[in-house]
Amino acid sequence: MYPQFLNSFIRGKREKRIDVNKPNSLIDFSNSFTEFFLDLYDEDCFNEIIILCIGTDRSTGDSLGPLIGSNLIRFNTPSVHVFGNLDRPVHAVNLEENLDTINKRYKDPFIIAVDACLGKMEHIGQISIKDGPLFPGAGVKKNLPAVGNFNITGIVNIGGFMEHLVLQNTRLSLVIKMADTISKGLHYSFKRFHLG
Repeated sequence: MYPQFLNSFIRGKREKRIDVNKPNSLIDFSNSFTEFFLDLYDEDCFNEIIILCIGTDRSTGDSLGPLIGSNLIRFNTPSVHVFGNLDRPVHAVNLEENLDTINKRYKDPFIIAVDACLGKMEHIGQISIKDGPLFPGAGVKKNLPAVGNFNITGIVNIGGFMEHLVLQNTRLSLVIKMADTISKGLHYSFKRFHLG
């Protein structure tokens, strides 16, 4: 029998998508997140839980991560350490520095990586929860280290051309709606299910 945290890698990558514009998206996100977390987190293998919110407040589309981080800090989410918020964003320039800090400060951290991404037109407004690490900056052709035991991404706009301009011209209302759903869903899951 394999350790619990290897199960998903043996079965293959899983993904769950939640449309933020559908009724009950908050409950659907919370339930899906809890399912992934309980399947991947093993107290015998990991210690501290880190939510790494990646992005910058200088771009509307890329502000999803910092908005989520700020919400989680404001909610005083139990059992987790939050890196990345509007005051101290984690982005391409300081990602490696923050990863070094996490690895020095915490022994065997379990990292949940959160970021905005670009995708197909029909997927805009969907939140994706996936097994495995996040590859931040891939949508804008940046080569950054993969991060996370599993990841949460919000598809904020269409990808494939002029990515930086597209991120700058993303609707703030959509980003805020996604940030609220993700941050409230994470907070609710950790409180309701005593995760961690």
